[in-house]
Amino acid sequence: MMTPLNYIQWNPDEIMLHLGRFELRWYSMCWLIGLTLGYLLMRWLYKRQKLGDDKFEPLFIYVFLGVLIGGRLGHCLFYEPQYFLGSFEHFIEMFVPVRHMADGSWKFIGYQGLSSHGGVIGMLIGLYLYIRYMKVPAWTVLDNMGICSGITATFIRLGNLMNSEIIGKVTDVPWAFVFERVDTYPRHPGQLYEAIAYFCFFLLILFIYKKKPEKVGTGFYFGLCLTLIFTFRFVIEYTKEIQEAFEAGLPIDMGQILSIPFIAIGVWSLWQSKGKSNA
Repeated sequence: MMTPLNYIQWNPDEIMLHLGRFELRWYSMCWLIGLTLGYLLMRWLYKRQKLGDDKFEPLFIYVFLGVLIGGRLGHCLFYEPQYFLGSFEHFIEMFVPVRHMADGSWKFIGYQGLSSHGGVIGMLIGLYLYIRYMKVPAWTVLDNMGICSGITATFIRLGNLMNSEIIGKVTDVPWAFVFERVDTYPRHPGQLYEAIAYFCFFLLILFIYKKKPEKVGTGFYFGLCLTLIFTFRFVIEYTKEIQEAFEAGLPIDMGQILSIPFIAIGVWSLWQSKGKSNA
């Protein structure tokens, strides 16, 4: 018999800091830390590769907007299409941080749904625009993103953990979390599994880069990042609860379906980089 006292009780305050009416949420802070670390690491890579500050400065805006817009639209269209496409009011909610209430009023709720797959798609679109308008080598930019992305993904998943969202299936493993905001059952901490894995992938890719910096510009690091992260994402989905009811009727869940194209792109990028070098 599973008893809650045997497991990790998890119910942190969503608010990290109160400053008058302003509230800073742990989720927002995790996103901020992840993006800041990614920004600093990318700046270091640009300086190391002598790409120039004039090429670097616009990159953050393209990536930030791409991830935010892609993540939001991805959540709405991949996971809740019936709601957000069901009426004009709900359609508007995809783009503004408010919700149309039953009494006709509008309530500020922030952007509560962000899809990691949508964020990656948005990031790639942002990178395409950046590469096109800034005239920088495409594979070099993509490889540098492959080196940096793991650390940002780590903190995004920690943000999900602080929000008690994307929870795992009921389990009796000794490290199970009881997400008190959800129910009283011990569950796999899927967000923590992903955060630990992404941090390990980040360290591995950074280690390989220091040994083989000449592979930047071949697609190797971009492919390695996509293959590692989304293969793990596909596997770890088996420990997670489905996010929307319609997924129950699918042979694999939406997270796994969306991971397959990224795995394919990653494997192809690794394959085409074989034997290439920018030394």
